[in-house]
Amino acid sequence: MTVTATSVGESDQLEPRIAPEARAWARRLGRLLPAAAAALSGLLLYVSFPPRTLWWLALPAFAIFGWVLRGRGWKAGLGLGYLFGLGFLLPLLVWTGVEVGPGPWLALVAIEAIFVALVGAGVTVVSKLPGWPVWAAAVWIAGEAARARVPFEGFPWGKIAFGQADGVFLPLAAVGGTPVLGFAVVLCGFGLYEVVRLAVVWRRTGRMRRTAAAVGLLSLAVPVVAAVAARPLVSDKAEDGSVTVGVVQGNVPRAGLDFNSQRRAVLDYHARETERLAAEVRAGKVARPDFVLWPENSSDIDPFANPDARAVIDQAAKAVGVPISVGGVVERDGKLYNEQILWDPAKGPVDTYDKRQIQPFGEYLPLRSLIGAINENWTAMVRQDFSRGTKPGVFTMDGAKVGLVTCYEAAFDWTVRSEVTDGAQMISVPSNNATFDRSEMTYQQLAMSRVRAVEHSRTVTVPVTSGVSAIIMPDGKITLRTGMFVADSLVQKVPLRSSQTPATQLGILPEIALVLVAAGGLGWAVGAAMRGRRAGDV
Repeated sequence: MTVTATSVGESDQLEPRIAPEARAWARRLGRLLPAAAAALSGLLLYVSFPPRTLWWLALPAFAIFGWVLRGRGWKAGLGLGYLFGLGFLLPLLVWTGVEVGPGPWLALVAIEAIFVALVGAGVTVVSKLPGWPVWAAAVWIAGEAARARVPFEGFPWGKIAFGQADGVFLPLAAVGGTPVLGFAVVLCGFGLYEVVRLAVVWRRTGRMRRTAAAVGLLSLAVPVVAAVAARPLVSDKAEDGSVTVGVVQGNVPRAGLDFNSQRRAVLDYHARETERLAAEVRAGKVARPDFVLWPENSSDIDPFANPDARAVIDQAAKAVGVPISVGGVVERDGKLYNEQILWDPAKGPVDTYDKRQIQPFGEYLPLRSLIGAINENWTAMVRQDFSRGTKPGVFTMDGAKVGLVTCYEAAFDWTVRSEVTDGAQMISVPSNNATFDRSEMTYQQLAMSRVRAVEHSRTVTVPVTSGVSAIIMPDGKITLRTGMFVADSLVQKVPLRSSQTPATQLGILPEIALVLVAAGGLGWAVGAAMRGRRAGDV
């Protein structure tokens, strides 16, 4: 009995010490849960992007993000938004460090995640407003708009729209471009959280705020209904006849940053594949193309300065007997240009397009002296900056008007739209992905091109040095594609179109409107908070 009494007494004495420790751990876990949820929801958003076709995962990703942020202070929103950005962008952009190591990759992600952090802070501010999912979705698009412009003229990679090439929301790209498509997805995700939240409240209390419930349901339903209503804008019918296009992927001897040292081999590979295509045409195995499209960097030997390169391209053009768009690196007046050259089989080079949106740290080096002081190897990779073109590039090839959007340019709304408004009946996105090996980069870029096809209702071809090359119909569907790091060619009859979608006609206006909505929501929320603070002071 004595032993039992003592044990009970000791237990009573120990209980007050254990309970506070348990409560402390519970508080710590409570603080960690939102942080973990923010990072994991960002990772879920990444999983929704190509090469996977899990586009719908973007909705629960933003629903969880909304749960994490709603009702919190803006400082917490900054931190949680940054974690969401890291969870999303770290895996999405890992390809940027394939050849140069983790330093540039981590630096890029650290900078880009700042924009997501600011969005997180903005969402917390507007989350206290009536109809907060609308304001919050607009704040996200405002963040994307800023990220697409600064620093160093922006980096739009990872726009929500670019993860929706296989999704039900895709037709909205034809309504208002990537901003409207992205807004619909984010709004639907935040609306999903609001519906679930209100359902939980109703189950616990038996009370339902009708206005809030209506806003939640509309936020969830309107984007889907709008996407269905936009379906008639998506068409693959020819308006100006059809052309048979040839896309050549010559491949490279090996992947990596040293592809420039393989310049002659890469040129020879593309010439050889074009001659093989010409032989198949003569044998009746494939249809004769009206013109042929080569990728970016298919001739990094300047054919205007090197007679041997000119002879190789001339021979390939004469063999196939049709015009070729050749991707070259050209020096003119002491300046380097990433150039597309229209090569006629009889006349030689007859037109050019110089890339306008050049890639920082790839084609030019910002802050060169500072970066050189940190690491001389980085400056050695970009010995001379490329210069920018100033005009849209639309080649007339066998009567068809082909708009050129070189690689990195496909991520920018303005570059693609300018080609269509300049008369392009189809679009070509010549690219060079050899630097990024077998990473997801080529699939992410291919998804961008699919979105652009629907946005402007144009056939889009993607000739790439090493994969994946593809032909995309104006409805965003891929009809032909190559493998990676193989020599191959694609030939298909494609429609030409000249009508302009609302997205093409409206241009930047939908993005401006959504930024103004975000600004209005933030202004309203801040004003309400200040009025409440003044009332409290009185």
